Amino acid sequence: MTARHDVVVVGGGNAAISLAARLRRLGARDVCVIAPDQDHLYRPLLNFVAGGQARFDRLTKPMRSVVPAGCTWVPGLAVDVDTDARVVTVDTGERVEYVDVVLATGLEPDLAATPGLAEAIDLGWSRTAYLRDTVESTWDAIRETDHGRVVFNVPPEPAPAGGTALKPLFLACDYWRSRGTLDRVDVHLVTPYGSVLDLPFVDRHLEPQLERFGVTVHHGATVAALDPHVGSVTLTTDDGPRVLDDVAWASVVPRYRAPDWVTGFAGPDTGGLVDVDPETLAHRTVPRLWSLGDVAAVRTRPSGGALRRQVEILAENIRRSRTRRPLRRYDGYTVIPITVDRKRLLLAEFDRDGTPEPSIRRVDLTVPRRALWFFDRYVEPVVYFRALLKGRV
Repeated sequence: MTARHDVVVVGGGNAAISLAARLRRLGARDVCVIAPDQDHLYRPLLNFVAGGQARFDRLTKPMRSVVPAGCTWVPGLAVDVDTDARVVTVDTGERVEYVDVVLATGLEPDLAATPGLAEAIDLGWSRTAYLRDTVESTWDAIRETDHGRVVFNVPPEPAPAGGTALKPLFLACDYWRSRGTLDRVDVHLVTPYGSVLDLPFVDRHLEPQLERFGVTVHHGATVAALDPHVGSVTLTTDDGPRVLDDVAWASVVPRYRAPDWVTGFAGPDTGGLVDVDPETLAHRTVPRLWSLGDVAAVRTRPSGGALRRQVEILAENIRRSRTRRPLRRYDGYTVIPITVDRKRLLLAEFDRDGTPEPSIRRVDLTVPRRALWFFDRYVEPVVYFRALLKGRV
């Protein structure tokens, strides 16, 4: 069976749904969304679930309820795009023809890339806010811990909003401090960067907080392997391998990769991501193919805040490309919200060069504030479901 549509958006996450809604608001009459029939997840609150400040069942809505009004929904997973015939093939066997196609699939966790990680998760020794199956048990582990060594990590790129992996660490440390057990918990952070996040204007606020909680930071390091049977985490560092022994449990964010079929649209230096012009979001070599979000090689750190700018620009560029007008440019703006304890949060806003790009200049949002924590925890989810996914932001 073959269907025909004008713009086909592949994916069911924030990038895909908000783009489809934005296209409709710009006047696109025939937008098709290809996404599996499953729950749509508000991912930013997963870190708050892991830290005991949110409930998982409040983060999901049925996919059919978030697909924008007026869009055609094809339930299923895309498995191939024939760019010569301009046809997307779905795992159900359905074929969807397009004029323009947007790849917004997001990334997939690659547990096999870290030896021992899958087994450690199965045994409950490793858990993370980044995986639906372990997010709630992460909070269980935090609550039950009153001594021992615990390891957290910031994942290397590509990863969805990697910097926000600091949230569960700070939420856990502040919880242990409030219980009077922090001095008995040996907390370690593994980060691939030379400083905390290699963002000096933010690191100057994060480093004192890590020192305050007594966190040992391993810079320029990634998690290479885990052995839950002996309780060890092996790191790859700039100075060679390092082993952390006697680990009670670890919160390890897995490595991520693009879906296998998407890598056919990658470039030689994109790490398997879709090879788009990072400013226009158009594929460098394939006509009428676009991409945004985590799966696109936009050369900035992924985040939901980055998507807002990308959605606005990409929707406009599809329209401009059809009238041969100059395309708009995306400067790589992104934002990383990071809790520093259970009631304060800071915002790191910057472009693809790491240059600060604050949305508000009268107030320094890199300074941790209670108001920012409240907005991120309570206001942002409402904005997400009521405005962002409807193309209004």
